[in-house]
Amino acid sequence: MVAHRFYIPPENCRGDLLPLDNREAHHALRVLRLKRGDKTVALDGAGGEFFCKVEIAARDSVSLRVTGKNFVPAASCSITLLVGIPRGKIIESIIQKSVELGARRIVPLLTGRVVSHLDGESAGYKREKWRQVAIEAIKQSGAAWLPEIEAPMSIPDFLARNAKFDLQIVGSLQKDHRHPGDVFREFENAAGHLPKTIAVWIGPEGDFTLPELKAIQNAGAQPITLGHLTLRVETAAVYCLSILNYELNP
Repeated sequence: MVAHRFYIPPENCRGDLLPLDNREAHHALRVLRLKRGDKTVALDGAGGEFFCKVEIAARDSVSLRVTGKNFVPAASCSITLLVGIPRGKIIESIIQKSVELGARRIVPLLTGRVVSHLDGESAGYKREKWRQVAIEAIKQSGAAWLPEIEAPMSIPDFLARNAKFDLQIVGSLQKDHRHPGDVFREFENAAGHLPKTIAVWIGPEGDFTLPELKAIQNAGAQPITLGHLTLRVETAAVYCLSILNYELNP
């Protein structure tokens, strides 16, 4: 039986006795009903796995005694997923699946075809809420690395950062797209190695507008086909990340 997993920030994982925060302690005590001596695993989201036993299970606090440690190296390629925010709570499912598929950064995009107006306060709230979704995903899946979840931003705001990637791809419904395998082979033949950093752009419902797509392509993204069918946003994200997992782990 898999031991229950908890998230503890790296700065709180420096000793042999690891305290759970209020949220995690409540889950351990009130939901899982753990008691002293029960085996658990703590994840710090930065590659650290800590094999533990419950040492203290008081009324409102839980501490774990470390019995063993493991470090999981980061993947050889850092994947950034830039995805248009869909309507409703679908973005939460996208974040969850992206964690499972190894994304290291997720950038929710405010796009023309899904109108979302967020001030600084509401954007910060959503970012924290989505970060908690990612934390729950690493606990469920056992992923050792917690991806960075950015606050929602527009495409121009992201492009203004002038971020550098070895390879950028964008899922496209336009006719000038290529097969993703061809894009990878071309990069590998030219560079002599697989990409170390990749940006994956996925549009919202209805896809990116033509000006948005042009701006993304002008920044270096190559349009790829996602097959003959029109995919939902969450399906397209999973599709692309699955392709990357296949191409990066031959």
